[in-house]
Amino acid sequence: MIITRTPFRVSFAGGGSDIASFYEKHEGCVLSTAINKYMYISIHPSFSKEKTVLKYSKTEIVDDIKDIEHVYFKQILEMLGVKGVEIVSTADVPAGTGLGSSSSFTVGTLNALYAYMGKYVSKEKLASTACDVEIKYLHNPIGKQDQYAAAYGGLNFYQFRKDGSVTVDPVLMRDDAKEKLEQNLMMFYTGQLHSASKILKEQSTNITAGDKEKNQLRMCGLAHDLRDELQNNNVDAMGEILHENWMLKKTLASGISNPAIDDAYSIAMEKGAKGGKLLGAGGGGFLLFYVPKDKQKEVKEAIGLPQMPIEFDRQGAAVIYVGDKPDFI
Repeated sequence: MIITRTPFRVSFAGGGSDIASFYEKHEGCVLSTAINKYMYISIHPSFSKEKTVLKYSKTEIVDDIKDIEHVYFKQILEMLGVKGVEIVSTADVPAGTGLGSSSSFTVGTLNALYAYMGKYVSKEKLASTACDVEIKYLHNPIGKQDQYAAAYGGLNFYQFRKDGSVTVDPVLMRDDAKEKLEQNLMMFYTGQLHSASKILKEQSTNITAGDKEKNQLRMCGLAHDLRDELQNNNVDAMGEILHENWMLKKTLASGISNPAIDDAYSIAMEKGAKGGKLLGAGGGGFLLFYVPKDKQKEVKEAIGLPQMPIEFDRQGAAVIYVGDKPDFI
């Protein structure tokens, strides 16, 4: 058996500029961190060698991988030519919560299958191949930030070039400043799941037109600003930049926010949060806030939503267990 562990991500600024319709015109940039919430993928030879077994929210047992219903599993297994295996996926947080779970699933499944095949692949290979699976082959209207965050881990500044290439630069901070940043971030679950596809499809069209294009350019500029501030260990700049980024993001497409989310955001800001945003494409999932330590209890009590404590992940996609292959006589 082989088990992989792949982190989810929290995006701070620049989201949307990783979509091709934007970066092919302007180049894009995102600042984000991987967090200690994970997708786990285990792979094992199937007991019945002619069967491929998949276990996720349902169980599939097929003789031919072309009959697989789960489009991600089907695409990856066909692409790598693997069959006769049993694969199980388990996640710390459900899909549709704005933490990049589909890309963590894709990166983790690729990592598990490459390891099963006895192949070592780089984090760049994992990320770029996951982008191909989700965008090129499955035609999802998404960007590239989630795949790279899942593969690389850490707190990074990503640049999306016009030719489709991606550069990954760690954000360099003093240890005490990074610890303060971790401690001042609060995440609350809104209780609403969302589907990113519809919002991202509209956003992809909008961000190259008029004021929305200008706003997306400013969001990319905020990612640059945040990188500079954090590398100068000015952690408190996170609040103001999160807030401005959120105000701009809400202009890019309908459905990004709703009255319940806006109310929760307003309450948190009134009680001491310095800024925040809804994670992911919008419509539901987790609200992120930057809150000084002395205001956190008041914010938590006032907002009345479940909090999920987080820390930064520094490893990225990893193979965490390799067992012996079972032998049959």
